[in-house]
Amino acid sequence: MIPKVDLEIGISVYSTKFNGIGGQIRTEAEDFNVTEVLSEKSLKSINQKDGYAVYKLKKKKIDTTHALSDIFRKKGIRLKSLGLKDASAVTEQFVCSDNRGKSIENYVSEKYSLEKIGFVKKPLSKKDMIANHFSIKISDCTGNVSDFTEYDKILNFYGYQRFGSKRPVTHLIGKALLKRNFKKAVELIVSFTSPYDSKENTEIREKLADKSNYKKYLDQVPLQMDTERIVLQEMIDHNDEQKAIHAIPLPLRRFYVQAYQSFLFNHALSAAFVDGENLFEAHEGDVCYDHHGIIGKYVKGLDQNLALPFVGYSYYKKTRFDFQISKILEIEEITPKDFFIKEMQEISSEGGFRQAAIQCTDYSSKDNIVKFSLSRGSFATILLREIMKPEDPILAGF
Repeated sequence: MIPKVDLEIGISVYSTKFNGIGGQIRTEAEDFNVTEVLSEKSLKSINQKDGYAVYKLKKKKIDTTHALSDIFRKKGIRLKSLGLKDASAVTEQFVCSDNRGKSIENYVSEKYSLEKIGFVKKPLSKKDMIANHFSIKISDCTGNVSDFTEYDKILNFYGYQRFGSKRPVTHLIGKALLKRNFKKAVELIVSFTSPYDSKENTEIREKLADKSNYKKYLDQVPLQMDTERIVLQEMIDHNDEQKAIHAIPLPLRRFYVQAYQSFLFNHALSAAFVDGENLFEAHEGDVCYDHHGIIGKYVKGLDQNLALPFVGYSYYKKTRFDFQISKILEIEEITPKDFFIKEMQEISSEGGFRQAAIQCTDYSSKDNIVKFSLSRGSFATILLREIMKPEDPILAGF
């Protein structure tokens, strides 16, 4: 049986036949370890002389965005990450200065450490990071993790983190923005509740469901609800929903639209699997990625991975998945042209493609610990979902 939260984010199938071992992840932060892997070329480009400073950021109990904000506030240097790592893990990642010549020495705080490892001639980008390596402990499982062997047959769904995990709302906000319904977007940001959220958070959100309470309860909104506080303050000052959305940092506004695109992708991938499409092999006419990550049409004999459209205003209809995608868009009452937002053009998205199946390498398991590497953009929780088949993914630590 597919859990309710999976259906809410567009995942309606399992792609493996494994029964699942249940269990729990993230019992302790140390149970979930993630390390970024740079390409060999990128590693060789790091020198000890000058350019843009490169650091290794190690952290736990804080997400990447808040760690980098804290570094900027305390040390005055703005750093960019190659990928986002959440707070419920011990993570190691590369971050790079966007200001040539400006750097700081090593820095340690309670939740993270920053180690300068050298310089590069041009800033590192997401393309320099080719994979993430994971080491994850599954506690209280009822079966043997070593019995799972189908790691090469897992669909490349977007994971729970993409949608807010305990509060799966980011895709709903994204859809409201595409519909130009800024009033609904504000309401979702400040007052959408989830059964998985804390009692305190739910109580304050219920009070904020009434717009007239914004000023009254602003001071009671926890500091970690920083986006909510930004929106509430703007609404108090200007009573203008569009202006309130504009006050949210641009990367987060774009993320809302991307989350809705992720929801559509999950839906399409699920529907294609149910309809019997072969999603683990490319065929004539398919769009594929090669092993360098370059996209193109299927060529017989080449090492290529099937890709599905990621809907945006430049949506490419000429794939065998247009039947499923068009049906979903009709149900959602959304068209590709909706992804060009005249009122907020900076968050418009042309779309693109995403691999249909997870590319998992270096897979091993012993006792209740699994280790594996996933290419950039794939989610460990989606692989773990197939191993564990949890009744309630959020309570299981996802």
